[in-house]
Amino acid sequence: MNIPQGKKIYFASDNHLGAPTLEASRPREQKFVAWLDDVKHDAAAIFLMGDLFDFWFEYKKVVPKGFTRTLGKLAEITDSGIPIYYFVGNHDLWMNGYFEEELNIPVYHNPQEYTFNDKTFFIGHGDGLGPGDKGYKRMKRVFTNPFSKWLFRWLHPDLGVRLAQHLSVKNKLISGDEDAKFLGEDNEWLVQYCKRKLEDKHRDYFVFGHRHLPLEIDLNQTSIYINLGDWINYYTYGVFDGENFELKKF
Repeated sequence: MNIPQGKKIYFASDNHLGAPTLEASRPREQKFVAWLDDVKHDAAAIFLMGDLFDFWFEYKKVVPKGFTRTLGKLAEITDSGIPIYYFVGNHDLWMNGYFEEELNIPVYHNPQEYTFNDKTFFIGHGDGLGPGDKGYKRMKRVFTNPFSKWLFRWLHPDLGVRLAQHLSVKNKLISGDEDAKFLGEDNEWLVQYCKRKLEDKHRDYFVFGHRHLPLEIDLNQTSIYINLGDWINYYTYGVFDGENFELKKF
């Protein structure tokens, strides 16, 4: 994909709207919507890298209450012709058609590779990648199992959503709060993951969320690992202008 002159590609991750409550997250939602309103003027594309919501589950005819401002703004942007791409995170694993059907936003459950102006990007949320994190990886296999999802769907939405919201906030394996600090390059699982990927093929940029930390780490002389931070403490986002990638704060 060639980026038109004067246009940019934007990346954001980890809003966790709804945490700890809908009311408490409302100011953060308003700030994120203001950011979307700002970047739409020169966006060639927008990548949302997961955990937009602190919990999301799609029943056949029901989605979680709230987030009207965000969903409306996303619809407005895609209706205007600006593509948005969504990568599910560990809090919104259970997306199953709503974004595609209602918002015209493709949803990805695994990392994807793109080329923008001859620069290669490897993009994903980042959960469960690399060595370690075995407790979460086991739990993710349970959550993504079709039988587990079928069982959960039989709960009344009022009960199911309330239970899941409680677990999402309280369970450190799910929330990731226990690891929202820099561990040192040698102990960062995503850094190790990116270095292993480079053994097979060169990429210019590896862009992830999940870690809730704005990070830029040189993997070698030509490849960079970027973590986008979050919209809870940092309000950071990534922007690629066709030549360079930069982390910025809104």
